[in-house]
Amino acid sequence: MPFGRDTDAIVAGRDTNGSLVNPLTPSTTWESNNLAEMAAKATGMRAGGLYSRYSNPTVRSFEEAMALLEGAESSLAFASGMGAIASTILALCSNGDHIVAQKQLYGGTRTFLESACPRFGIDVTFVDGTSPSAFAAAVRPGKTMLVIAEIPSNPMLDVVDLAALGQIKGPFKLVDSTVATPVALRPIEHGADLVVHSVTKGIAGHNDATLGVVSGETELIDAIWAYSVVHGAAPSPYDAHNALRGIRTLPLRTKHQSQTALTLARQLESHPAVSRVRYLGCESHPQHELAKSMLDQSCTILSFELKDGLAAATKTMDALKLIRRTTSFGGPETLICHPATSTHAGTDPAELNAAGVSPGLLRLSVGLEDPEDLWADLSSTF
Repeated sequence: MPFGRDTDAIVAGRDTNGSLVNPLTPSTTWESNNLAEMAAKATGMRAGGLYSRYSNPTVRSFEEAMALLEGAESSLAFASGMGAIASTILALCSNGDHIVAQKQLYGGTRTFLESACPRFGIDVTFVDGTSPSAFAAAVRPGKTMLVIAEIPSNPMLDVVDLAALGQIKGPFKLVDSTVATPVALRPIEHGADLVVHSVTKGIAGHNDATLGVVSGETELIDAIWAYSVVHGAAPSPYDAHNALRGIRTLPLRTKHQSQTALTLARQLESHPAVSRVRYLGCESHPQHELAKSMLDQSCTILSFELKDGLAAATKTMDALKLIRRTTSFGGPETLICHPATSTHAGTDPAELNAAGVSPGLLRLSVGLEDPEDLWADLSSTF
């Protein structure tokens, strides 16, 4: 029987032996009984019982859990979110192919598209993801193999119209939904072919697992797997085990963090030192209504810009006592970073300015602390 998403997080990827905690299988290789059995494993699709780079029982449990959460036929895990993105792109695209990607992308993804793809003869066109027709207009029939979107984008929380994206015919549509998590958004339900996550963030949720995943139809995921075996970005069973634990509490954590994020966003909006706040749950967000139509809840991160620019951002970053200075997001601790000098440090200054990533912009990943304590710490720095 179908369950709700909260229940899916509890039942997903369970081991069939009755244990409430999935077993951790750290083995890198398995013994075969004879030559014929070994040969069958070596030539089988995602065959288990041979070598952990091909398949691992703990990793497979995590992959099955993610497929259920995404409403997908299959999922494939990687050693990191960038491992998932790079392997997927190189599995699907070859010399002479074309990619359409939005400008508002995580810095690592954009760097890969701008640096690695041209070396392999893969042409990339960047478009404004907030324009519903921009993706389709940039598609080159017979050439465009992949369309890449990120929703919400990091760090400005821009939103792509998935209904328009899903109507594009021809290329595969890949959506990075790391910020939203499957609790808030299932892009496949909106017409995406593939959805990718940096599981390191909200899904694992405890800052102790480095992991990525891509989900979609079985035939497509199997094709990506065939390439991933030689690409080698194999996930650790230890990280998959921690991610399975994180999935169990994902809906509860996300709900609490989103509520706190909305409280902080409204307080920031009314503070005289702040010139702009970006949070999907606030009516001031330029795509607030579109976000409401697609996402089941707001997300756990927000961005805000200080009027006095870099000097004010430096003062805030240096003075914080409870909120922790680091670049990740989605964990139980509230984290803050300065995107222009961290997550987007390699981006051209003109492009940063065009994307709204100003010297005074700070990104806040809201954790599980008391909202009053967080506001007291943050507001004391302005």
